[in-house]
Amino acid sequence: MSRKFSKKDPQKTNDGAGLYPFPIPSREYILEYLEEVGTPLQRERLEKAFDMQTPDEQEALRRRLRAMLRDGQLLLNRKEEYALVDKLSLLKGLVVAHRDGFGFVIVEKSMPDLFLSEREMRNIFHGDKVLVRVIGEDRRGRKMASVVEVLERNTLEIVGQYLVENGVGFVVPENRTIYQDILILPENKGEAEPGQIVTVEVITPINRRTAPLGRIKNILGLAMSSGMEIEIATRAHGLSFAWPEKVEAAAKNFGKSVQAKDKEGRVDLRELNFVTIDGEDAKDFDDAVFCKKKADGWVLSVAIADVAHYVKPGKPLDEEAAKRGNSVYFPSKVIPMLPEVLSNGLCSLKPKVDRLCMVCEMRLDEKGDILRYRFYEAMIHSKARLTYTEVASMLVDKDDALRKTYKAVLPSLENLYEVYHLLFKLRQKRGAIDFEMPEPCIIFNEQGKIDKIIAKYRNDAHKLIEECMLAANVCAADFLLKNKMPGLFRVHEGPNPEKLESLRKLLGEKGLSLPGGEKPKSRDYAKLMKQIEGRADSAVLQTVLLRSLSQAVYQGDNCGHFGLAYDAYTHFTSPIRRYPDLLVHRAIRHIVQKKRPNTFFYSPAELQNLAAHCSATERRADEATRDVVDWLKCEYMSSRLGVEYNGKVTGVTSFGLFVALDDEFIEGLVHVTSLKNDYYRYDAIRHQLVGEATKSSYTLGDKVRIRVMRVDLNQRKIDFDLLQTDDVRSAKKKTTKEKKEEPKKDDKKAPKKRFWQKKKK
Repeated sequence: MSRKFSKKDPQKTNDGAGLYPFPIPSREYILEYLEEVGTPLQRERLEKAFDMQTPDEQEALRRRLRAMLRDGQLLLNRKEEYALVDKLSLLKGLVVAHRDGFGFVIVEKSMPDLFLSEREMRNIFHGDKVLVRVIGEDRRGRKMASVVEVLERNTLEIVGQYLVENGVGFVVPENRTIYQDILILPENKGEAEPGQIVTVEVITPINRRTAPLGRIKNILGLAMSSGMEIEIATRAHGLSFAWPEKVEAAAKNFGKSVQAKDKEGRVDLRELNFVTIDGEDAKDFDDAVFCKKKADGWVLSVAIADVAHYVKPGKPLDEEAAKRGNSVYFPSKVIPMLPEVLSNGLCSLKPKVDRLCMVCEMRLDEKGDILRYRFYEAMIHSKARLTYTEVASMLVDKDDALRKTYKAVLPSLENLYEVYHLLFKLRQKRGAIDFEMPEPCIIFNEQGKIDKIIAKYRNDAHKLIEECMLAANVCAADFLLKNKMPGLFRVHEGPNPEKLESLRKLLGEKGLSLPGGEKPKSRDYAKLMKQIEGRADSAVLQTVLLRSLSQAVYQGDNCGHFGLAYDAYTHFTSPIRRYPDLLVHRAIRHIVQKKRPNTFFYSPAELQNLAAHCSATERRADEATRDVVDWLKCEYMSSRLGVEYNGKVTGVTSFGLFVALDDEFIEGLVHVTSLKNDYYRYDAIRHQLVGEATKSSYTLGDKVRIRVMRVDLNQRKIDFDLLQTDDVRSAKKKTTKEKKEEPKKDDKKAPKKRFWQKKKK
C-alpha cells in the first residue's frame, strides 16, 4: 500500500513542523498510517509513504521516529521495523524500586501498578521509563510485568561510597532503591580514595551481562563529616539544590516590598487583625487567619500568600518550582521550592508589612457548617507572628502576660478557638480519622549531632490552624468543581482488599473488629480508634491502621478523600512550599478574573501529568527526609552500643521482630537467629513468631527489654538483642560502667559479596 504525505495532516503545524523548512509528518499522522497499514514497517517504507526524498527530509523523519521510540509510542523490532506499541500489548510506565529488591511499574493508563520481580529489577534503575508486557499474576493476585524495552534511563548520576576490594574499585550507592554497585575502572576514579563519598556518572548503563560502569565526578568527603547525611540524601534522590542562572536572574527583579501597581484592584483588608500561627523555627508563612463573630454565626477568613501573582506559568521560576515539586524539610536544613527572596521574603506573610493574598472568606452558622464562601484577591497587613506555643498559652492556659501583649488580636483568637471546637465536632460527626500520635523532634548539639530525640505533641493551636486550613481546602475543591474548572485534587482512597483482609485477621487476634464489610468507611476506622484508646498497644494498633490505608496522591480527577471523609478535597493553603497548591491558585485566579475554563493555561491531560509528577516529588522528599533521619538515628545509637532500653514490638516478620524504643523514637531489629533456645516459626495470620519447642511467642505490642548490639550506618540498620519480654515498665537503664561494654568483633555481619565475587552458574 502506498500513501503519500499530504497537507491534510491536521497536526503538522502543532508538532514541531515549524522547525523545518519543509513539511514533516506529525506523530499522530505516523501512528494513524501504521494503524491503517496494520503491519510494522521499516523506515525506508515510511520515507516512501510520506514522500521524504531529500537527505534532510529523511534525517528529520529519522529523528521524529527516534523520539517516538524514546517516548514509548513505537517499538523497533528485530527486523528493524517500527511497530505500534498498543498492537504489541505493551504498556509504558515509570519504574519505582523497593529497597527489598523488587519494584513496580506505574503505568499511564488507569490500572493498578504492575509488579516487577527481583530478576526484572536487576537490569533497570529506579526512575527509568520502560515498556513492559503483562505476563500473569503472582500468588498474591498482583499483575506481574516483564521489561521489554528501556525507553529512558533516569539514573545518570549516583552518590555513594567509593571502595576497593581485591584491587577492584566500585561505588556502593547510598540510595537503597539502587541495588547494583557501579564499577569504577582505574582511569575513571580521579583523586578519590577508598571510603570517601563521591558522585559518579554512569557512562555504561546496566544490562543483563555486565555491571554498570561509572566515572567519579565529585568527591564530597568522608561519611562521618558533619552535614554529610544531607549532602548524600540530596544527591541520592536527585533533589535540586542549586538555582539555575535564569532563576537567579529572575529572582533579582523582585523588590523587598509590594509595589503600588500590584495592589490595584484588590480588596483592602489591612485593617483586619489577621495573624500568622506557625512553629518557632518557621520562616515561610503561607497563611494568615481572622475570625469575626456575627449574631447568627461567624465569618472565617483564611488569607493565603498570592504566589501565583509573582510566579507565572512557563517562566524560569515556574519551571524550576515545577521540577522541585515541593520544599524539602530536613531536620536542620530546608531546600525551598522557591528562591528565598519569595519564600522567606515577598510572598511570606510577615507581620507589620503589606502582602498580597488570595482569600477564602467563609460564612459559618452557629453549628460551624459552611453556609457560603467566596474567593477574592486581597491585601493584608498581618498584626502579629504568633507561635503555636504562644497561642495555646493564651487560649488554653490563659497566660495573662501574653494576653496583655496581644490584646489587639485576642478577640479574633478567641473567635477562632470557638470556631475550631465547632469544626472539630463536625469532623467527628463526619467520621474523619484522627491519628493522634506524637512526632519525633530531633535536638542537635553545637557540633550538629543529635543531642536527644523528644516527643512533639500537637496542642490546640495546631488543631485550630489545621481545621481552618481544612475548611479552606474543601471550599477550594468545591469552587473548582462548581465552575467546571480543571485543577488538582488531593485523593485518598480506602484500603484495598488485600490490606483489609490482613488487617481484619490481625484485629481478630486482638479481640477487635473493623465494621463496614468489604468497603469500610472512614467512620468505621474512627469507631475502632475510639475502642483502642487507653490500651497498652494503642500506639502500635494506630500504626497498623494507618499502614492499611492507601497513600494520598494528587489527581486531575476528583475521587474524594477517605481519611478526612470529604467528597472533594484539594490543597490550596501552602503555595510557597507545594506546587499543587500553586496550580490550584492559578485555577481559582482564572475563575475570579472571570475567564472561561477552556482558556486555562493547562489542559486536563497536562494537569494529570503534573499531578503524577507532584505525587512522585512528594514521595521523593519523604524518602530523602527519612534517609537523613535514619542516618542521624544510626549515628546517635552507634555511641550507645551495649545500652539497654525498654520498648514495644511494632512489627513481626519471618526474619525477626521490629522494636521501637519507649523513650527515643528509634526502631531496630531483633533478628530471629538471636532469639534464644528455640527455632521460631512465623505465623502471618496472627503476626507472631512462635517457638517450635517452647511454644513461646512474640507478637505486636509486646513489651520487651533489649540491648543495642550493632549499628550499620551504610545500611541505616540497628540490631537489638532481646533480654526479656516481661512487664518492664519499672526496669532501669544500664549504668555508665555497663554502657562502655562493646559487642564482640565476631558478632559483626559477613561483608556483602560483590558482583564479581559471585560464582557463575
